[in-house]
Amino acid sequence: MSKQLATLLATTLALIDQFQETVSSSARAEQPSSKDAQALPLLSASSATLKAQVTKLSLLTITSPFTHSAVAGVLRACNDSVLPSLVTAAMLVTPADYTKAFQAEVCLLVRAALSEFRVLVVLVKDVLEKKEKEKGEDPKKKEGELVKSEKEAVTRATGRVWDSCDAVTEVATKGVVGFVMHRVEQWRDLVRDAVQEIEEWDPEEDDDFFEDLMGEEDKEDDDEDDDDDDDDEDDEEETAALKEQKKNTLRFLKPIAQIYPSIATNRLKNVGKAPLSSAGGVAKLEALMLNLQSIPEQVDEAAGALYEANMAKAAKFLKKTQKHAAQAVESVASPWNDVAAGDKRVTDKFSIWSSAWFKVMDEVSKPIDAAATA
Repeated sequence: MSKQLATLLATTLALIDQFQETVSSSARAEQPSSKDAQALPLLSASSATLKAQVTKLSLLTITSPFTHSAVAGVLRACNDSVLPSLVTAAMLVTPADYTKAFQAEVCLLVRAALSEFRVLVVLVKDVLEKKEKEKGEDPKKKEGELVKSEKEAVTRATGRVWDSCDAVTEVATKGVVGFVMHRVEQWRDLVRDAVQEIEEWDPEEDDDFFEDLMGEEDKEDDDEDDDDDDDDEDDEEETAALKEQKKNTLRFLKPIAQIYPSIATNRLKNVGKAPLSSAGGVAKLEALMLNLQSIPEQVDEAAGALYEANMAKAAKFLKKTQKHAAQAVESVASPWNDVAAGDKRVTDKFSIWSSAWFKVMDEVSKPIDAAATA
């Protein structure tokens, strides 16, 4: 291997490691607003360029004869411009301008792309070292083709870099609002799944299950127990109470689940860059995500408590769910472009819907309130 190419490979690997740490540190550090409108276009362009350079590098590696100067040109382009541009773009995506969640996503995807690119560079280095070894053993021997497994390894590594670059390009193209829309859909699905599980749950089947677990001897002892009738009555009352709690829970969760499509349609879809036009808009978006993300977690906890027949505990988690849902709705009660209006409430389709939603929640939460304080 030529000294120049060996140095370039070592430099590339060292730069990747350094850039990985830089991106990680950027995600952990508190950053002021960069006010850079070109961050996402730069992110998209640099990831697309990396994908193109990786394609060249892959073809040059698996195709004989191996051209050192061509490989060196690709590596030099990556080291001098492509990788620095990718990392610079990631660092320009600050929480103050794009929310913490979006910054974390960008940093995660960029680090993944760097990691996959490193794997490919190591494979290229291994191929070079193998060819140099074969040449040293027999200088007159013509350069041989890579074996099938070596070509497949390079091809697979290339595919993984492509996928990583595509993920970076996609998140940059969709932007913050598109990213939030995707997350909202995921959280909506989690809530729907939890509601479906509760709908399919039958408290009576749980009673039958526990009865089946009892041994025959225990059953006989129960038959001789004078308190059997009382126990049966208690079981029936508990089952009836659980059924009522299940009905109240589903009635309570129905409007909770409705906030996801309503917010997505009326406050996120087709709004462009409006949420990012001011610090207040970014803060609203941040609060919205935190509350919407918390709801599925609380619903799961409530469902678990319900299955355990702990109705008071289930009700308390449902009240937490209501709190996060109410804060989510309230945080976007006014349109994005009216964030500067302060306390002045602007009336539109969603604000009217949200007023009706709060009234519905007041009604359906009454049985839950009673259970939580029981």
